[in-house]
Amino acid sequence: MKSIPSVDLNDFISNDPDKKKQFVNAIGKAYEDIGFVALKGHFLDDKLVTDLYDEIKAFFDLPESVKAKYEIPGIGGQRGYTSFGKEHAKGKKEGDLKEFWHFGQYVEDNDILKAEYPENVIVDELPKFNTVGKQAYQMLEKTAKYVLRALALYLNLEETYFDQYIKNGNSILRPIHYPPITTEPKEAVRAAAHGDINLITLLMGAQGRGLQVQNNDGEWIDAIAQPDELMINVGDMLSRHTNNKLKSTIHRVINPPKELWGTSRYSIPFFMHPVSDMKLNVLDHCIDDNNPKQFEDITAGAYLHERLIELGLIKK
Repeated sequence: MKSIPSVDLNDFISNDPDKKKQFVNAIGKAYEDIGFVALKGHFLDDKLVTDLYDEIKAFFDLPESVKAKYEIPGIGGQRGYTSFGKEHAKGKKEGDLKEFWHFGQYVEDNDILKAEYPENVIVDELPKFNTVGKQAYQMLEKTAKYVLRALALYLNLEETYFDQYIKNGNSILRPIHYPPITTEPKEAVRAAAHGDINLITLLMGAQGRGLQVQNNDGEWIDAIAQPDELMINVGDMLSRHTNNKLKSTIHRVINPPKELWGTSRYSIPFFMHPVSDMKLNVLDHCIDDNNPKQFEDITAGAYLHERLIELGLIKK
């Protein structure tokens, strides 16, 4: 596969059973083949997208001393600000050339989960920052719910199978700033080759070159979405759960050509996580003689903890 397939969520939520079935088959096959799709018909409107970019650019333009007060110790970067070069890919020592912010879940009707998750961090200097972030979070979460419903049907599960696990799930909205590059990077890139931890990732800001996906032949191909599309990929949790039927594809963000070093790049991934006690055990009907069970049983919470250690965000 040399390019990323494009699908339209309107086909799935239409009342046309043929269109719905075509969407299910198209997205399922794409996730078996390459692990990525470009999705039209999501729930983010143009004004919300514009407002979100305005707010995150305003935040990252704040003085370093101001941003630093929003870097909260002891929570593994799960909320608030993470400064430049803090995170690295699994197996890499060099920190990625980025800084980022985390919005987390807005828990409803569940005091246990409200106590489990860190609270969202309020930015005093930008009165609309948190309101706009919450709106975008909830629209991306809604989009992700329908994508997972389509995948449940593709996997011969009940359509709402994932709903119980993603309601109040430990999902993260991560606005990222890749600052201008001022000196020749030795080994570091904007985001080193990696797979995502979660169920699925919905990415805003993949319109320009930079994001690359590794196909089954080991080739790196550009993943460029149209302005009205989200790039959506499978994460390691969903890959484990389906015995690697749905592929968690290695991807990276490369440094721009030297003439563009002076420019910033922004992207905004939404990492759809389930609740911590979801069992990621391989689904029985994804195991057969040709596809023996590849992964040990584990919960989503335990798996996330393992991976945050590997990323250097929390200590053992």
